[in-house]
Formats: sequence, structure tokens, C-alpha cells
Amino acid sequence: MDEIRPSSSALDGDGSDATRDVTDGTGPADGIREPAEPATDAPAGRDRTIRGAALLATLIALPVTLLVAVLAFAKLSPADPAAAPSPSATTARVQSTAPVEMAAPALAARPATVCRALLSQLPQSIRDLTQRPVTAGPEQNAAYGDPALTVACGGTEPAFPATDEVWRVNSVCWHPVVQGDATVLTTVDRETPVTVRVPLSYEQPLQWVSPLSDAVVASVPSGGDIPAGCRA
Repeated sequence: MDEIRPSSSALDGDGSDATRDVTDGTGPADGIREPAEPATDAPAGRDRTIRGAALLATLIALPVTLLVAVLAFAKLSPADPAAAPSPSATTARVQSTAPVEMAAPALAARPATVCRALLSQLPQSIRDLTQRPVTAGPEQNAAYGDPALTVACGGTEPAFPATDEVWRVNSVCWHPVVQGDATVLTTVDRETPVTVRVPLSYEQPLQWVSPLSDAVVASVPSGGDIPAGCRA
């Protein structure tokens, strides 16, 4: 009968492995491995504590930051909203800068002196009308805006019925009359007459002579036959 021998593959299998574990010191002698010692929990617990503290600090800081931002915005914001600009403030009147045609009759020495004084006192603008050049007599004439409001110094005081209306504006007596496309106002209480022509497109003509009355008072002496309606 043939003898049965274990094959070399069987010897090279589990038996050889078990022997190698024992002899090379890489495993326990009985071939049973012990579970690894569990890692300590101290570092993980410390990390959780740090993260919890950081989260709490963030939760506290966020409302504080929002409150500071709201207070700063309230301080910088105006108490009342700015008023909307009126249409007259946002829409500029279109005006020509071309010279305005005006006559310049010769004046005697005294009226010429008075008129030069008046022209030196006239404002650069009347309300939203800016001053424009004139074709003649800049020492006695002035013009503003487009259509032009004109100021003429000198000439003859107008004659009118005693029943006509006269208007006292800033201590100056004016007699108004409509001529063509304008209201013409002439002083009737000054030694040298001053005539202002206000286009009908400019409403309430007496308001346009208000700033001019101040210049008349400052430079043109009172005189002449003052109408009863303008006597103080």
C-alpha cells in the first residue's frame, strides 16, 4: 500500500503562516490577536469644548454686530426725507444770450448821471432771468431773459387819468398799462422816469419790478407830481 504524505502546498499554507507568526515575533504565540487598545477620548472632548465655545461667541457677536449696524444707519440717515425739488427748480428756463434791440434817446446831463447810477445798482438777474446785452445805450438800458424783460431809464413821465390805478411796490410808485404783448410799468414818483416792459408770458408783472424798485430807491431821487394813491 502506498504511503500518503501531505503535499508541500499544505505545508506552505496555514501551518507555515502560523509558524511564521510565532517565530518572527510579529504576532502572539497562540495565534490569537488581541484587539488594539482604544484611543484616549481626551483630545476629542477638548476639541468639542473649543468648538462649542467658538460657536457660542459667534452667536453672541452676530446680534451685537447687527444692532451696531442698525444704530449707525439710523444716525447717518436724515430724520426726514429730502423734499422733492419743485418743477421750477429742476427745469431751467431756456434763454437767449443775443443782444436785445433797444432805443437809446439822448439824455440831458442830470438824467444821464442818474441813469448811470441806476444801471450800476441793477441786479445781475431778476428771479430766474439773467441779464443780457443791449444793442444801444448800456448806460441807460438793461434787458433780462427771453423773451426779454427790459429796463429803460430817462424819457418823459407818462400822462394818465387820475382814475387810473397806480401801485406802490417797495416804496416806488408804478403806473401799469398793457401795450401789445407786454405790461409796461413806469415810475411816477421819481425825478427821472424808469420804464420796465414785462412780457405778458410772465405772470404777475408787479412781482418782477419788486427787485428793481430797490435799485430805483437807491439811485433815483423822488420828485415830480406824485399821484394821490402813492403819497405816504
